[in-house]
Amino acid sequence: MPETKTLIKDYVGAHGNARSNLLPLLQEIVSLENFLSEESLLEVAQVMQLSPAEVYGTASFYNYLDTVPRGKYVIRLCRNISCMMRSQAEILSSLSALLKIRVGETTSDGQFSLLQANCLGWCHKAPAMMINNEVFTDLTPQKAEQIIKEFKQK
Repeated sequence: MPETKTLIKDYVGAHGNARSNLLPLLQEIVSLENFLSEESLLEVAQVMQLSPAEVYGTASFYNYLDTVPRGKYVIRLCRNISCMMRSQAEILSSLSALLKIRVGETTSDGQFSLLQANCLGWCHKAPAMMINNEVFTDLTPQKAEQIIKEFKQK
């Protein structure tokens, strides 16, 4: 947390404590910690002079601001109508079986978390998933499994 405290103070020092800086700051913390800990959220509230409820409300509203620890690789499988019409359920089932986890869980080795997202914005190339910030489209269950196997080798 010392590194995170420094990040928070430096960010607010450089950009100010205006409410409009909250979301970018939370994104910076996620890139450092991989999630937003309660301690970090309280520190942000204190330094930005906001209520803890306001900071947590913002953090919990956005899909990409996790408030629980996640794996090294966070898989977000799109579940919009375009993806659902093109075998999203089969892909989810395949990934779940391969990783031996359900949606919302993390593998026992801490490498992968499996989540669903309402929309990734890739409807024209559905079905789609993201692993951290990398997008994969035109998926099939086999293609999704191959992608995960490649990440396992990293």
